[in-house]
Amino acid sequence: MARGLGTRMRRTDAAAALDASQAAAAESGVKGMIPIKRPFLEYVISALADAGLDDIVLVIGPEHDAIRAHFMQRAAPERVRIRYAVQDAPIGTANAIATAAEVVGPVPFLALNADNYYPAEAFRALAAEDSAGTVAFDRDALVREGNINAERVRAFAVLTVDASGLLTGIVEKPGDSLDLTSEAARWVGMNLWAITPEIVAACHRVPLSARGEYELPEAVGLAVREGVPVRAVRMAAPVLDLSQRSDIASVVERLSTVEPRL
Repeated sequence: MARGLGTRMRRTDAAAALDASQAAAAESGVKGMIPIKRPFLEYVISALADAGLDDIVLVIGPEHDAIRAHFMQRAAPERVRIRYAVQDAPIGTANAIATAAEVVGPVPFLALNADNYYPAEAFRALAAEDSAGTVAFDRDALVREGNINAERVRAFAVLTVDASGLLTGIVEKPGDSLDLTSEAARWVGMNLWAITPEIVAACHRVPLSARGEYELPEAVGLAVREGVPVRAVRMAAPVLDLSQRSDIASVVERLSTVEPRL
């Protein structure tokens, strides 16, 4: 999902030391094109290819010709096929999934953010089955091994997982309402999902959220309440988050030894 407005990334941050190309990409709000050594999206796609996933659909906006041009002219892929789904307006991740499904068709697929770098093993675990699912990342591993501090976990989703490994609840952006040191806040959702036609159907029916968007976690919650089983793969592994300018330096450092291969 590469359609977002990048509101936080466009925000000025005098403390973030960016080179000219990084500053220009941050100003555009297209987080996936922020240069690390190569554009960040290349690293994300390379990890998908490492996991054996070779059919990529990028959800973009009608104004995102630069993304198309990059992968068609400057970084033509060899390990993957890249297609595009155009989301006319940035009205939420559930709408992005519905838009992607028009290109993918009525088959299971993975959905992920274009501004997160996930471990390849997370992709493999979700792709191992055709059922709906998500990765429940261990909070302590995210903080210890990634670039997300403990307080920032409040900006993500906290997941409730039952003894059989099924998702039973989602608290999206819990803010101050949850004790982050508690066992109830152990499992964190980083918007990495295995999508099935049942989840796509819920994306079409989910109401507007309080933020005025059609949101994927709320659509998944709707499906769960209606009896759709959604597995939660527990994993202690880091995720790199590239959502604001202060993240760029830490992502550059952590990916310094990675050479993306498309």
